[in-house]
Amino acid sequence: MASHEDYILKVTAGPTYDTTSHQDVHVNSEDPINISSEHLDAQIHVRIKDYRGLPEGSPSTSPYFSTPQHPYDRYSISFSFKPKSTIRGDHLVFGNDFDHPIRDRLPPLFDKAFSIVKWWIDPGLEGDVQSDEPWLYGALLSSLNIFKIGGKGGDVKEDKEAGEEVAVYEEGAEGDGEGIRKDKGIPSAASARQKHFLNEAKRKDFEFEQGRVYKCDFFNPYLDFNEFSLKLGYGLPAISIVSHWDGQPLRYVLKNKDTGKELFVIVFQLIPTNGEESAEQKFEEVHEEESSGKEGGGDNDDLD
Repeated sequence: MASHEDYILKVTAGPTYDTTSHQDVHVNSEDPINISSEHLDAQIHVRIKDYRGLPEGSPSTSPYFSTPQHPYDRYSISFSFKPKSTIRGDHLVFGNDFDHPIRDRLPPLFDKAFSIVKWWIDPGLEGDVQSDEPWLYGALLSSLNIFKIGGKGGDVKEDKEAGEEVAVYEEGAEGDGEGIRKDKGIPSAASARQKHFLNEAKRKDFEFEQGRVYKCDFFNPYLDFNEFSLKLGYGLPAISIVSHWDGQPLRYVLKNKDTGKELFVIVFQLIPTNGEESAEQKFEEVHEEESSGKEGGGDNDDLD
């Protein structure tokens, strides 16, 4: 049976789901991925503690995890973006989706784990993991750990303070973004802002303006990309990703749910290191087994 030691991680990012348009992400590097499309300009950083992956020689960690704000976090997706058209606040979502079903690969206790995530981590999370194209999205305004409103016509480039090794976003605003935050009554603390935007009417009242810069950070201590496992605590055992993996990548998407259009996509893909099967082989094997079981009248509901 394959273990987490048989795989390393590769991360790519691009403007669409089409990975042929993606760039390799240099994890833990301060060199960002730059994305420019008809929808937005964006910069993306991915930071992972105890990173084992490509490109070879990548740093195993980042100074980000030594800052006072992030000593317990295990990964971060930090990004800034400038929309090229105005998007209503309730239309912009961030989360995970898949091209193929995962319902037969969900681990035991998944429902309990999801309930904990909804209760403790992101009450605004919505999704359908039983569908043919599963998804889990949260409203950007209420899901992100850090949200900063920047100036109109500004630059998406991350700016470090003097003497800093790494740019770490803080909740708040800068430039004329401070007036927007005040006018909309958005709380200054991140947790209060997340709660504020759980109200749909308040999300609808907000606009991501054309030409204005927004800076965001999404992080947590629960997903361990070194062991490829989910560690929620709360009495739940760690959930091995490798044990339930069907070959599909983990995909983070910034999406306009009104148009159904992705604005950028970050892909986390397991790569075999010791002669283990490729993602494509793994996917084909898993779904051939599932198809055979259904054709033969087998019971695939052993996780219920």
